[in-house]
Amino acid sequence: MVTTVRSLGLNGIAGYEVTAECFLSGGLPAFDIVGLPDAAVREARERVRAAVKNCGAKFPVSRITVNLAPAGTKKAGTVYDLPIFVGLLAADGDLPAPPKDAAFIGELSLTGALRGVSGVLPMALAAREAGIRTLYVPADNAAEATLAEGLTVYGVPDVGALVAHLKNETPLSPAPVWVPEPEETGLPDLQDVMGQEHVKRALEIAAAGGHNLLLIGSPGAGKSMLAKRLPTILPPLSREEALETTKIHSVAGNMAAGGLLARRPFRAPHHTISQAALIGGGQSPRPGEVSLAHNGVLFLDELPEFHSDVLEVLRQPLEDGQVQITRT
Repeated sequence: MVTTVRSLGLNGIAGYEVTAECFLSGGLPAFDIVGLPDAAVREARERVRAAVKNCGAKFPVSRITVNLAPAGTKKAGTVYDLPIFVGLLAADGDLPAPPKDAAFIGELSLTGALRGVSGVLPMALAAREAGIRTLYVPADNAAEATLAEGLTVYGVPDVGALVAHLKNETPLSPAPVWVPEPEETGLPDLQDVMGQEHVKRALEIAAAGGHNLLLIGSPGAGKSMLAKRLPTILPPLSREEALETTKIHSVAGNMAAGGLLARRPFRAPHHTISQAALIGGGQSPRPGEVSLAHNGVLFLDELPEFHSDVLEVLRQPLEDGQVQITRT
C-alpha cells in the first residue's frame, strides 16, 4: 500500500511542495529513502524508527521505501522526519490517511518530541499557495507559521499528541495568530549625538531616500558611532517588508523566538568575512549578510580592510537589487 503525505521544502529562500510517498512491501526488512536525500534526510530512518517505538506504536517489519517527490530536486535538512513518520504509520494501518489539504513538517527526536526547524515561514507561504489549508509544525515554530495567514496551524509538541489528534481521540488546538508586542530596540539613538550637524543631515537624507552612504574622516571623528545610529531614524517596516525580511532570517535560522521581525535589521560583519558569507552561497545556498540586511542596514566598518574580491561581489547586487547564485 502506498500512502502519500504532503510536506514542504526550501529552495534558497523560497518554499516548494514536497510529497512523501511511503510504500510497504514484502521481502527482507529494509528502510530506504529515495529522491536525492542528503545525509540529514537519510538519517531520518533512525529518528523515525525510535519515535515510532517510543510513542507506543509497532514499527512495521517489512521492506519500506520512501520517495520524496519531486525526485529530481535535492532534499536537505530534517523537516521531512514528521511526514515520513505519518506516512509510515498510515501505510501500516496504525493511522488514518492524512487529509488531502494537510501538510507536515518537523524534526523528530528519539523520544518522539518535535524540534523546531528553520525556514518555516517561506514553507508556510508556499503551502498556502499550493492549496494546503492545515499545517502541522513543531510547537516552537507555530507562531512563525501563523504569519502566512489563511492556514490552520497546529503546533505539535510530540508525536503522541499528533497520533491522538489524527485518531480524533484528543484534538489539538489551533495556534493563535501571532501578534507582535512592542519591544525596545536596544540600539544607540541618533538624538544622543551632540554636534556633527552636517553628518546628521547626510544620514537623514540617506535614510529618507534609501541611499548608500560612505563616511570618510580621521580616526575618532565619530564615523562608526554615527553609522550605528542610522537604524533609529529609519521608517518602520511595512507588513510586506516585514514578511520579506522575516522569510530570509527564518531560512538562516535566526528565528529562535518566532514571530514577525518588528524592526529593520542592522548587520555589521567583520572585515575578514569571505565572499560566500557576504553574498550567500555554500553547497546548499544560504543567504549571506547582504540578504540578511534586506530592508535594513549593511554596515561595513573599516571598509579598506575588506578584501578587494569581497567588495567586488557587492557590485551586481547594488546595481540589480537582487542576488543570483547558481550551484550544481
